[in-house]
Amino acid sequence: MTFTTETWQSKAAAKKAAILASIPEEWRLSPSQLKLAEGVRDITGPFIQQFLDHDTIAITSLDSVPIVEAIKSGKLSAVEVTKAFCKTAAIAHQINPCILEIFFDKALARAQELDDYQAKHGRTMGPLHGLPVSLKDQFHVKGVDTSMAYVGWIGGNCGVFDDGLVHKIESQITGEFLSVGAVLYCKTSLPQTVFFGETVNHILGTTYNPHNRNLSCGGSSGGEAVLHALRGSTLGVGTDIGGSVRIPAGFCGTFSLKPTPERLSYKDCANTAPGQYTCRSTIGLMGTSLDGVDLGLRALLSTQPWIKDPAVVPIPYRQDIYDAYLARGSAAGAKPLKIGVVWNDGMVEPHPPVQRGLKLLAEAVKNAGHKIVDWNPPSVKEGCDIHRRMLLSDGLYDIHQQLARSGEPLVPSLTEELKQREPRPLLEVHDLTLKGLAYEIKYSDYWNSTADDDGQVVDAVIMPVAASAAVVPGQYYHIEYTRVANALNYSSVVIPVTKADKSVDTADKTYQPIDELDRKNWEAYDPEIYDGAPVGLQIMGRKYEEEKVLAIAKVVYAALLEEKKGVKAAL
Repeated sequence: MTFTTETWQSKAAAKKAAILASIPEEWRLSPSQLKLAEGVRDITGPFIQQFLDHDTIAITSLDSVPIVEAIKSGKLSAVEVTKAFCKTAAIAHQINPCILEIFFDKALARAQELDDYQAKHGRTMGPLHGLPVSLKDQFHVKGVDTSMAYVGWIGGNCGVFDDGLVHKIESQITGEFLSVGAVLYCKTSLPQTVFFGETVNHILGTTYNPHNRNLSCGGSSGGEAVLHALRGSTLGVGTDIGGSVRIPAGFCGTFSLKPTPERLSYKDCANTAPGQYTCRSTIGLMGTSLDGVDLGLRALLSTQPWIKDPAVVPIPYRQDIYDAYLARGSAAGAKPLKIGVVWNDGMVEPHPPVQRGLKLLAEAVKNAGHKIVDWNPPSVKEGCDIHRRMLLSDGLYDIHQQLARSGEPLVPSLTEELKQREPRPLLEVHDLTLKGLAYEIKYSDYWNSTADDDGQVVDAVIMPVAASAAVVPGQYYHIEYTRVANALNYSSVVIPVTKADKSVDTADKTYQPIDELDRKNWEAYDPEIYDGAPVGLQIMGRKYEEEKVLAIAKVVYAALLEEKKGVKAAL
């Protein structure tokens, strides 16, 4: 292990300055421009666009699929698209720090190579040809740092400083993106340790919610969601072990897919406590559209990742499953979908904006002709407690070993929760594993039992991403709404549903919390503070149901848009 005599504070400050210095001079905001962002609640849309030219706005307003199609048809070049997203990402970072690594020069050179390839061969390199793809800073790109927000990892890859390896490691998924034509240009911020639902570290500080900067952007893939909300990216990749691609998407009004672990390759990626393999982290996709997220999954699976990574299950993209469930959303569908709804997980009552979002989405699905049923599974607390205890089974030794590289302390929000403790004995870990498997069986049995009343099993479940529409920094008390899908290794998609509105989402002062945790969460709600915060909801399927849950999410989201259209027309 390499230690340094340089203070962690100076090393972190130098890294922060180096990130800003890597932004081209012509894209740097002046002090007066930066001052405009101070005190502004919502920096999305018109606010960030004031710093961009018309052509850049036109390109970055497109989603992933239209961009790929425009490049393929010759309407746009890869260089034009890459430059637009690099510029927008640079502005986004300056008004809300969200990027840990910038390599725009590499990206523009790569884009030129792709344009030259297309000109020479008359075809594109792959399904993502010319599309800029952002990466959470857990994925190795050759020639680029991977700090994973640890000060002690600055200057290396995943804590590797050996001259023969430093900056030469490439994650398998990074190579897969390149093989299908993607352009990689930046790596986004995440919380120190990764084990946190907010994005805060000693290098960049806190990354706030771009729709409402009173609030957190979520975590751990928070930098990704912020960049998408500010249109500095349309497709990115993160990781999820407790909600890390779903929480930020829900908080920032974007889309995400948490697949079943081992559907995509985790090979040669940085991680916390990588030896903990019972409750597995999973690679997840995030973006500005469902079609874009789906495109990313198709592209990665087209590389047959299981050939190079034996941990990946050999399941190619299943078009027949996607088409079958998408067809059930049409008027001519063979039979309606049956959707369960989680109104409350039995531990913490959702805030008024989330309650309204659930009712709005359930009503939209019902009005589209589908069945809605209440979802009352086995104790969520039981499954989540098993998952939490397993994640902490090493006594947080790995986290504290990485902190010791620079001497940096835990960020204040994590000081108590992630303090080092004794590792769990092996037999206790074995027992937790068996309890986890028993919980999976119990939950699966309940799911199967939903066919008892009408012969039709529930197809998917709508549930909150969190009990609140984003959170006030330091007040994220309950992540079990996302954790349960990790405890079960289920697939889940997040869609934006509505935004908190102080005029309708008033605080219910008559509500009687069931315990101290519920009280803390309920009292944290303030209609004025939360006004404008996105409300995202999950659509959860079972294991290896990525195509199914993506198709159902598309059906559900279309029903929501149709419902909103009808309400608007009625007004």
